[in-house]
Amino acid sequence: MSTAKAEITAIGCYVPPGVLTNADLEKMVKTNNEWIIDRTGISERHIAAPDVATSDLATCAAKAALAQRGIAADELDAILVCTVTPDMMFPSTACLVQNNLGASKAWGFDLVAACSGFVYGLVTGASFIAAGTHRKVLVIGADTMSRIINYEDRTTCVLFGDGAGAMLLEPRADGGADNDTGRPGFIDFIGEIDGSGGSYLNMPAGGSRIPASAETVERKMHYVHQEGAQVFKYAVLKMQEVCTALLARNGLTPADLDLLIPHQANRRIIHATAERLGLPMEKVMMNIGRYGNTTAGTIPLATRDAITEGRLHKGDLVMFAAVGAGYTVGASLWRWGF
Repeated sequence: MSTAKAEITAIGCYVPPGVLTNADLEKMVKTNNEWIIDRTGISERHIAAPDVATSDLATCAAKAALAQRGIAADELDAILVCTVTPDMMFPSTACLVQNNLGASKAWGFDLVAACSGFVYGLVTGASFIAAGTHRKVLVIGADTMSRIINYEDRTTCVLFGDGAGAMLLEPRADGGADNDTGRPGFIDFIGEIDGSGGSYLNMPAGGSRIPASAETVERKMHYVHQEGAQVFKYAVLKMQEVCTALLARNGLTPADLDLLIPHQANRRIIHATAERLGLPMEKVMMNIGRYGNTTAGTIPLATRDAITEGRLHKGDLVMFAAVGAGYTVGASLWRWGF
């Protein structure tokens, strides 16, 4: 029995208008523009207004994707929201977005894989398409990281921003279901998790292990905790490993890639990954300077910018890759279709 090949048919993104620059951060913590750029490559990041939540960012990105495709929300079969900053513990952010859009025929859920979330969401949506049970799946990566950042901690507050991106998945127009990597659509995916690294990047309190209390708030346990050196080493190693393995499994080498779109966590991680893969930076998309790390939002934002800048074209072989808290690792290979 043949299966349908999923294709990305639209993309939409949104970042809130508020901007936090390095100059602004210099007034908040002991840091400076040169140190931030040297360590991270980030010049500014977008920050949501106090009354704006993740579902609002996700809804704006979703509407942009639907408008690009020229379809109504009630044509959607499923909505997957990849996030670690839901509006609330429950209901899911996907429920809120579904209601905002008026997507009356869609079901959905939230997917939690931190910075790898959007990569995981794409392969999940592609699997629904391949099963033949869905024809239009909207995958959204959205995070309002400013809500869980301690702006007294200079090691983390310089890194993160808020933003969202959405991609629409549909069966490939020609109906083909072969493994021809020259035709548009999803090709392959590799994912890994390593829970032994969970203590190096997490938000300690607020769940069933350490419920919220006056003490957890006082101890600032509802903010991102990161041991940067450990995360950096793991990310560089695993980004290269998973990309190489995925290419090799499909009879390809890094030279065959037209564009690598990695998770935008840190300029040094991106450069190190490119060097290990033997890829020139002309084949690696990087826009972290304008947005910071928007967690699940980075890959769709980088993809949108790659198209705008003329770096991603119809027929290009593109790889999305990420490492996130958990640890989570993932890479997916696509032939771009528009």
